[in-house]
Amino acid sequence: MKNVPKVKLGLVAVSRDCFPITLSEARRTAVAKAAEKLNIPLVEIKTTVENEVHAMKALDELKAAGCNAAVIYLGNFGPEGPETMIAQKFCGPTMFVGAAEEATVGLAGDRGDAYCGMLNASYNLGLRKVRSYIPPYPVGTPDEVAKMIAEFVPIAKIVIGIRNLKIFAFGPRPFDFLACNAPIKPLFDLGVEIQENSELDLFAKFNENANNPRIEKVVADMAAELGGGNKQAGILSKLAQLEITLEDWAENNLGASEYIAFANKCWPAFQTQFGMVPCYVNSRLTGRGIPVACETDIYGALSEYILTCATDLPPTLLDINNTVPQDMYDANKDVLKGYSPTDIFMGFHCGNTPICHLDGAEMKYQLIMKRLLEPDNEPDITRGTLEGVLKSGDVTLFRLQSTADCELRSYIAQGETIKMDPKSFGGIGVIAINEMARFYRHVLIAKRYPHHAALGYGHAGKAIFSALQMLGVEDIAYNRPANLLYCGENPYA
Repeated sequence: MKNVPKVKLGLVAVSRDCFPITLSEARRTAVAKAAEKLNIPLVEIKTTVENEVHAMKALDELKAAGCNAAVIYLGNFGPEGPETMIAQKFCGPTMFVGAAEEATVGLAGDRGDAYCGMLNASYNLGLRKVRSYIPPYPVGTPDEVAKMIAEFVPIAKIVIGIRNLKIFAFGPRPFDFLACNAPIKPLFDLGVEIQENSELDLFAKFNENANNPRIEKVVADMAAELGGGNKQAGILSKLAQLEITLEDWAENNLGASEYIAFANKCWPAFQTQFGMVPCYVNSRLTGRGIPVACETDIYGALSEYILTCATDLPPTLLDINNTVPQDMYDANKDVLKGYSPTDIFMGFHCGNTPICHLDGAEMKYQLIMKRLLEPDNEPDITRGTLEGVLKSGDVTLFRLQSTADCELRSYIAQGETIKMDPKSFGGIGVIAINEMARFYRHVLIAKRYPHHAALGYGHAGKAIFSALQMLGVEDIAYNRPANLLYCGENPYA
């Protein structure tokens, strides 16, 4: 995927000076070899850290090697001060993990005690107010540690991406979608840059591109991508004009950031002035790893970007939209795998889902907007949606959001999209999540989340949950099983 970080890990071994340094060094090399078998991009840092001077030297080696994430490996008990100083001063995300004892024969003279040392490391990380990733069981053999490091890679990618992300927003957040309007201060706390612009800024640049020779090439690319689904060919040139305008804006305004996302107002003045709906452009950019959230949903764009980093796949942004009629449920029981009627719902949006995630994708017009803007005419300014049925597969429903008083909270729910015809319009599909009814009531409603959810293909909850913890998000909700009540859920219901 474009627009996501490439993680380069540095492996730093630490050793308490009353333990044999060779023990940590030998174990570090064994971990590096195990990581190589898993094709993990890892640099073995040769300085073994026993004191603060060694810590500074290891930091210099990490920098010289171009590492943007670090694994601090307790080959033995480890010196809690210097090892946590590395995490405090290093520029990227860090992980702490320790060595398990290899065999009975070594316990008399070469016991490492990293099981004990991890406790002191954790305590000292707290003293320094440093958030490092510590695996669920952070002590293991070289092969086990290598697998833990592999799980750290997407976590590090999310953290690096967020800290180097700029979100461009165009237009005020719509009054009729006040739910998308949340304070942006917590984004700066995360390290995200925000550049809010007027729709007039975008419109001016759009008009400057009216005769841009690049339009023809983009139109040809769109037509090739759509194939037989190109049902509104006459609108492609305007869509192409918008696409190159957004690309140019990102290139010219990236500044000190490395990665980008957009949150753009998309109706109703957009149609009357730009002469189209922008949904297909949103889908194309998102498909290339540059999320574009509609309705100026800044936190929606951020949530999509996190999913992009976690899965290396394009996400989409959907309304948690409507229930599945009982007769449709009854007619599709054979594919619903035992899900109850309240475990399933339809996720919908006008046409912003990347074509790779749609069955039967076609370029159409936005039905709801047509009712408002050109009810008695053939569709013209309401053309530009990419419509189809969400492909079946494992998915993660996710959102990171600020409350009105600037507290970050999030939810993660893993489920799947079901292969069945929703018999409706837009980019739409049936989504199944275990215990969705309770999750809907006691998380989405009770915690006042907006109607937009980011949807990523694949189950990415493990990496996202750990990344959010590293970023300091304390309220992370999930769809609880039936035997585990939510706070405030009536036990007698």
